[in-house]
Amino acid sequence: MAKIIAVTNQKGGVGKTTTAINLAAGLAVADMRVLVVDTDPQANCSSGLGVVKGTAKSLYKALIEAQALEEIIHATELDNLKLVPADNDLTGAVIEMLELPEREFLLKKLLVPLLHQFDFILIDSPPSLNILTLNGLVAADSVLIPIQCEYFALEGLSDLFDTLARVRRSLNVGLNIQGILLTMFDERTNLSDQVREEVRNHFPNHLLETVIPRNVRLAEAPSFGKPVLLYDIKSKGADSYIKLAREILNHEKKGIR
Repeated sequence: MAKIIAVTNQKGGVGKTTTAINLAAGLAVADMRVLVVDTDPQANCSSGLGVVKGTAKSLYKALIEAQALEEIIHATELDNLKLVPADNDLTGAVIEMLELPEREFLLKKLLVPLLHQFDFILIDSPPSLNILTLNGLVAADSVLIPIQCEYFALEGLSDLFDTLARVRRSLNVGLNIQGILLTMFDERTNLSDQVREEVRNHFPNHLLETVIPRNVRLAEAPSFGKPVLLYDIKSKGADSYIKLAREILNHEKKGIR
């Protein structure tokens, strides 16, 4: 049975999509069967995995037009890594889904036939708390929360935890926190260390050991439609996401949720 992880933060620019792409690649090279579901209408996760926007059937077809999700799955350069792409049509889906019965459970139902085909399913969420994000949280077993190492890093994090608590109470009682991931960490500055200490003090049980550094190769890789592991395996960015994949796998082996 696949472990479903929603990569979520309502703030933009925190490395959410970068994390979805590169954690998926790290798990795939560790011989895990991985599916990435792009639920963001901007489709950056899709283009970052080599799918040109508008050239493939998207999640919209499954959510709104009832097409089987299996028919929309797209291959990537890694044999073990598959993708359900997004496109701009998902912007309209945000409105159209509001008229559908059990709208919060649409993605969960679509994923059920795929659970035995993959070891991990990663959901890349939009940078907002809309119906697409909610679908990801309802479908997920756990939430991975990337936050940028900047002054306002904790701003909105409490709101997100409140949202997760409400989702648990009413829609997904089994939803857990996979961890808080520090991104864009700059070891040359005191600020990054200060943010790490603040997160550790406020959320001691959720901070992951792995940190993602600021890295030029990480920023360049999406323009080539590749995870950083395929773009520059020797970069610090690639090494950090390999470590993150290893940490996630170790947690699974130990039964940590």
